[in-house]
Amino acid sequence: MSDSMHTRQEPPTHGPEHAQLRAWLDYHRDTLRWKCHGLTADQLAQQLAPSTLTLGGLMAHLALVEDNWLSVVLMGREGHDHWADADWDSDPDWEMSDAATHTPEELLALYDRVIARCDAVLDEVGDDLDRLSVKRSRAHDTPFDLRWILVHLVEEYARHNGHADLIRESIDGATGE
Repeated sequence: MSDSMHTRQEPPTHGPEHAQLRAWLDYHRDTLRWKCHGLTADQLAQQLAPSTLTLGGLMAHLALVEDNWLSVVLMGREGHDHWADADWDSDPDWEMSDAATHTPEELLALYDRVIARCDAVLDEVGDDLDRLSVKRSRAHDTPFDLRWILVHLVEEYARHNGHADLIRESIDGATGE
């Protein structure tokens, strides 16, 4: 897993809050791409016991999470077409199961399409971190602001990129920050 294959832009150490949050989100997106780079379909579907997580599943899951928070919750729009026919009732982790049915190229293309869609939403909203979501929290019946959503996305990526580190190391011994 060569760093020259996937360079990540280090987030700025100072500057506007919105720019820093977007930079951290991009950094973690690039980290996931790096962890999945160069693997076969079988390797992307490999599990590290006792977990059933896979790198391909994490890629699909994080695409779904971003799409849900930015398209559905923040903007009140429909999710990406890829999720439309999912049978969530019979498989609550459908995106992770479905990932094993796709080639690495298909998974990366899906991930990149969804991320481009999410970036378009962020560009549309601009730097208004106080922008409130259309959908409300089920727990508190209050909207989320964009700041909360971006911090949550960074947290979600950071947690799952830790999983990705362990899974990738178990596949081929590759390590990296």
